[in-house]
Amino acid sequence: MGWHGYYDSYCYLPLYIFAGDQLLCARLRPSNLDGAAGALEEVKRIVGQLRSKWPQVRIVLRADSGFCREELMTWCEADQNRVDYLFGLARNQRLQKIIGKQMHEAKLQHAETGKAARVFTEFDHQTRKSWARPRRVVAKAEVLDKGENPRFVVTSLSIDAWAAQDLYEKFYCARGEMENRIKEQMNLFAYRLSTEEMKGNQLRLYLSALVYTLVEALRRLALKGTEWAEAQVDTIRLKLFKIGALVRISARRVLLELHSFYPWKHIFARAFDALRY
Repeated sequence: MGWHGYYDSYCYLPLYIFAGDQLLCARLRPSNLDGAAGALEEVKRIVGQLRSKWPQVRIVLRADSGFCREELMTWCEADQNRVDYLFGLARNQRLQKIIGKQMHEAKLQHAETGKAARVFTEFDHQTRKSWARPRRVVAKAEVLDKGENPRFVVTSLSIDAWAAQDLYEKFYCARGEMENRIKEQMNLFAYRLSTEEMKGNQLRLYLSALVYTLVEALRRLALKGTEWAEAQVDTIRLKLFKIGALVRISARRVLLELHSFYPWKHIFARAFDALRY
């Protein structure tokens, strides 16, 4: 555990990696480290496992600006690794100066329409010290009622694969869906890291991750086609698991007797049948 300036408290800084709804990594870290600490090691492990099963699978690593690090981008770019990336890029005065023309255009559009205005552009960019080579940067020059809101991403994906606006709006912004997956971890008590030792708290995080994996499999396999096919795991926990029932045990069977007024008994029965067969 360490002090984190952004959260203004002592806390942990878990590292989560998802592929869609699938949880691939839940690693506990102290919060007084770089936000990308340990990410390269986990990515190497995950990519190796995926490629051992599917050698030709295409992998794109998407993350916010906290993971925009030279070592991670260089590893992805290596021919033997064949991993593309799309990372947020922290804004600075140099970047904002580059998109000055587009920001002026967005201001004019906002003044004319009274609505949020976005203008996209892209350019090759290299930092003065930290990057070993120029890379493709896509910029969003945006003006809102509250003022300027520039955003930048850096990527190995080509313009032929993704035009600037689609790359940002349709691909990068979809990264926000992962926030819902992390929220689901919190609903499964991933925040209960109150033992004295790091290894004990890591075990608790693993247990929460395991529960998520099981509930996600239930949602994907047993609840497919139902109204809960895309439900949050907390909804499934409270409405499908946390219900009153009378258990009767005989020599040959175990009977679960649910109340006749249980409102989701048809979903319960469907999930039971799907898992049974």
